[in-house]
This record gives sequence, C-alpha cells and structure tokens, in this order.
Amino acid sequence: MKIKSAQILLLVAVTAFAMACGYSSKTTPPSNGVMPNIAELAPDNVNAGGPALVLTVNGTNFNNDAVVNLNGAGQVTTFVTANQLMVTVPADSTATAGTLAITVTNPAHAGTGRYGSGGTLAATSTPVNFTIN
Repeated sequence: MKIKSAQILLLVAVTAFAMACGYSSKTTPPSNGVMPNIAELAPDNVNAGGPALVLTVNGTNFNNDAVVNLNGAGQVTTFVTANQLMVTVPADSTATAGTLAITVTNPAHAGTGRYGSGGTLAATSTPVNFTIN
C-alpha cells in the first residue's frame, strides 16, 4: 500500500505543480500607428483623358511599406523617403473630370512580443484632393 500511496501523492504533487506553473496568455493590444501626413501632390492636377502619370506624394511620417490610396483603393507604391512616395495613376482613373481623394496608409504591424502581443494599428492620412480638369 505504501507504493500506491506514494504514487498517488506524487501524482497529486505533479498535477498541482503543473497547474501552478501555467503560462499567462495576456497580450498587449496594438498601439496606434504613426499617422502619415500629406503636404503636397506633384502634379496637383491633370487634364482629363490623358495618359497614366506618376504622382509624387510629399509629406511626413511615411513608413517604408506605406501605400498610396486613390479613392480608398491601395496602389503599388514606391517608397522614396519618409517624406516622399511615388505612385502611377492609371489613365482610366483620370478619364473624366472630377477629383480623386489621395490618402497614404501606414499598414498595421503584428506584435513581436510574447504570444504576438503589441504591434501597431494601421494609420491613414487625411485625404487630399487631386483635381482632374
């Protein structure tokens, strides 16, 4: 009986130890990302019906993976510096007179902390109108 009692006692001790040494799955929520700011567009307007054009977006706080959006749709963007991005505006986007809302989004980044905690949320600039004459 002593062996059986010792086995039970050992099993209880191991179970209690395992429960006490559990891990914490607490995570830190993502923080706000850096807000990009558009200072100017070059060119700032174009005549309707023209060919595709390269638009330069000047501003501040552009991440190296920032995306220029035309009316909310992300475009293939070239990072030049934290103050300048370039994007090709397709001809069909400027086929008729009007405006395009240009924004820049710094995408969210996953956390690198324990259990994937932390990271940043996406941040999108205030829109700037690009005029199509």
